[in-house]
Amino acid sequence: MKLNIIIDDYSMDLNVPEETLQQEIEAYQRLDRSMDAGVQMGRDWVAQPDRLQRCQVAADKLLTALETDNHPLALLSAGYIISRMPGVQRVRIDTGGEPSETRFE
Repeated sequence: MKLNIIIDDYSMDLNVPEETLQQEIEAYQRLDRSMDAGVQMGRDWVAQPDRLQRCQVAADKLLTALETDNHPLALLSAGYIISRMPGVQRVRIDTGGEPSETRFE
């Protein structure tokens, strides 16, 4: 599945193969368990993140992965978003330090 990623004026498509989505189910579950304890979103601590907030955190990790050329982490983060937001086609990642401003379409 392709996920269109928009970062400021830059746009790219990241292809996450279906087999990757299936192989990483346990990793996505581990991420969820980790986030069950709460997440840092910019300057705010969110004790019980909802699905949107979890995906915003994953998008922030995706941004970091792309900036550091960490392709495995980019695939994992994009796959998490795709698995938790069925039908998502695009993510507009906030680069101003406020993950809550990241939007999904």
